[in-house]
Amino acid sequence: MVDTTLTEDHDRGRMGRRRRPVAMVTHSYYEEDPRVRREAEAVLAGGREVDVFALRRPGDPDTGEVAGVRVRRLDVQRHQGASLWVYLAEYLEFFVRAGLALVAAQPRRRYGLVQVHTLPDFLAFAALPLRTVGVPVVLDLHEAMPEFFRSRFPRASNPLFHRLLVLQERWAIAASTVALTVNDALRDRLVSLGVPAGKVHVVANSPSLARFDPSRHPRRRFMEDGTLRIVYAGALTPTYELEVAVEAVGRIVATRPSLPVCFDVYGRGDSAPALEARAEALGIADRVVFHGRIPLEDVPAAVAAADVGLAPTRRDRFTDVSLSTKIYEYAAMRKPVVASRLPMVERTFPAGTVTTYEPGNAEDLATGILRLVDDPLAREAVVARTIELVREASWERESERYLALIERLARG
Repeated sequence: MVDTTLTEDHDRGRMGRRRRPVAMVTHSYYEEDPRVRREAEAVLAGGREVDVFALRRPGDPDTGEVAGVRVRRLDVQRHQGASLWVYLAEYLEFFVRAGLALVAAQPRRRYGLVQVHTLPDFLAFAALPLRTVGVPVVLDLHEAMPEFFRSRFPRASNPLFHRLLVLQERWAIAASTVALTVNDALRDRLVSLGVPAGKVHVVANSPSLARFDPSRHPRRRFMEDGTLRIVYAGALTPTYELEVAVEAVGRIVATRPSLPVCFDVYGRGDSAPALEARAEALGIADRVVFHGRIPLEDVPAAVAAADVGLAPTRRDRFTDVSLSTKIYEYAAMRKPVVASRLPMVERTFPAGTVTTYEPGNAEDLATGILRLVDDPLAREAVVARTIELVREASWERESERYLALIERLARG
């Protein structure tokens, strides 16, 4: 990473020969957000400079460059696993800082478009000063914020609070030029709430096959060292029912004591202490390895070294309209996938592709994993069928529609 600054000198002489830059605002650590990075790098490759305004991790410089994208890190940190009111205070602080940073940068940079990534939805209003002077604003809705809060904070999610969240979601969309979302279910939800269908565009949250390329890593034949290696790479939060995955590993150890098994967990989150304690209580602490968070660039190698990829997800109203990108990533690396049986999983991956289990059912999850171990012919057929679906939905294809929309909207 090379430090740089958003200075006027950098821009002087360039504006005459380049299209206006794009600003992106994201309440996330840019280096850790795959969707924001894919989109920013696509816009950059399309010929526009990109400035990202993001959270700042302790120890990071306030400005920098990541793969050519200029990153301005605002001095706000994420409080994962905190209370509802801490979340809201963090959102509000970032909202104010992002709005001021955009207003300060606009006279020098003269943005052609601002893309705001959620959560929170009301972050769209940070771009309102630029919107009032004619700069288009794209609101990228990664998730359904009302359903997310109902899932994450069930005790605080009373009907009045939920209605307020729905209202701010609709206002944020109304204040934007267009809205993006990640799948058809989320688009249908917004349309059912009264958002005009023509205002909502789907940009699937699919991986780049250039990054998740199995040919760039040593090929591992299934259980080639005699050990069943299971992998999970993602957040360690209650939404992803990793406690069920740990229980499933315990059942495999109990029912197949002669089968060596290792569960590699990559990621961080507030569920980590409880998961470690549960593995210890089940007597499988030596079988469940918590590696912590690794850079996005290292995830493909971690998946390549495994035999089965897990995408365990708790079922509720929030996840009923969600689809884990981990499924795409594992499949792109030609690994068989076991995922929770959720509506969007079944809608996207028909029978004969991804192995599914009943959410919350550790025995069903263990059975699905062992089925892959016991039937190599079926396992290879599943992998072949799933990779075809992943190729059809790859970011290389999806980015073409995304860039066409950005170019249609962007000024200058």
